[in-house]
Amino acid sequence: MTGRPLHALLLPATSAGRLRDALAAALDGTGPAILPLDPRQRAAQLTAALAAFAPAAIETPEGTERRLPAAPVPPGVAVVIATSGSTGEPKGVQLTAAALLHSARASLDRLAARPGERWLCPLPVSHIAGLGVLVRSLVSGTDPVVTGRLGDDADLAALGCAHASLVPAQLRRLLAAGADLTAVRTILLGGAAVPPGLLAAARAAGARVVTSYGMSETCGGCVYDGFPLADVSVRAGDGGRIEVTGPVLFAGYRGQPALTAAALADGWFVTSDVGTVDPGGRLSVHGRADEMINTGGEKVAPGPVAAALEESPAVREAAVIGVPDPRWGERVTAIVVPADPADPPALPDLRDLVAERLPRHAAPQALLLVAEIPVLASGKTDRAALRRLALTADLGMNELRGNNRAR
Repeated sequence: MTGRPLHALLLPATSAGRLRDALAAALDGTGPAILPLDPRQRAAQLTAALAAFAPAAIETPEGTERRLPAAPVPPGVAVVIATSGSTGEPKGVQLTAAALLHSARASLDRLAARPGERWLCPLPVSHIAGLGVLVRSLVSGTDPVVTGRLGDDADLAALGCAHASLVPAQLRRLLAAGADLTAVRTILLGGAAVPPGLLAAARAAGARVVTSYGMSETCGGCVYDGFPLADVSVRAGDGGRIEVTGPVLFAGYRGQPALTAAALADGWFVTSDVGTVDPGGRLSVHGRADEMINTGGEKVAPGPVAAALEESPAVREAAVIGVPDPRWGERVTAIVVPADPADPPALPDLRDLVAERLPRHAAPQALLLVAEIPVLASGKTDRAALRRLALTADLGMNELRGNNRAR
């Protein structure tokens, strides 16, 4: 039998040492390939993942359970990552040891991280961002601090880490709690779109924040502050689709050759995101292609609209989605966390703010006020939950204020 066996790891954050050792063995070839899964997932989700990815064994804190013989992973594959499932069914992304190690070394080099410097990982290690911290730690010769989550009152200095990998929601909470962000030398921020206001506030607080763009198929972040890591190239392809090539690319989706062929074209990975690359090589990401809003025949990218909304001092956080509308096709809907719930922003004011920065058709036509923006375990905005909120609000169960005045 060619290839390597695949072991599913259902290990909590408290078993980070065991996961690190399994990862090290997977990377150097002395152990099986690994499929890290979050044991906190619903039983139905875990059952579906195990059925789809067919590991030869399941490792838990209690021991190892052997399963029926399963198909091995291709030679060189060290890790299979289940995608977040933010859209559609999760896929098993196969990552080689060579790709993971190149990603880690290129990341450490770009950040000027020194050997022996520790990393803080408050992210699920079943997702690529958390796993990437473990790989960088192995390359650095250190043990990461894996917390599983990061409380609002976290004392970064007490954790003793030089670098931290965070998602925007975590950074926002730390800022609100007045945490000392200078206690770590670098905050690597990714997993979701980073609002400019949040970035500016963190840097004003003295933090060195480096934004990252990437996905499981690129071993996580492969573009830092808009520029690709070493040996990685990006371009805008048909329809503005962002395409990536380089040694960090995945080795296909487990058991899905047709899907793999559709995603890889002549050595380039065709992402689900749209964006532009300026003459200097800097990438700007506008959002997912399937999140583009078609309103009155005009296309609206949610990301720039949300960024414009967050320039309002009355807005703490914002997300933008399209909601079906009989007149416009889709209604640009702003979902906003007010800076002051007792004095929330008004839709006309937000429309005027956006219209000053973007084409008038991008101005939101509806406003939904919420206490928080729902996110997935990976830190990405849970857009399915946002749509449910907006549709429920349309039924009059929450406050939704529409505006159909001429655009």
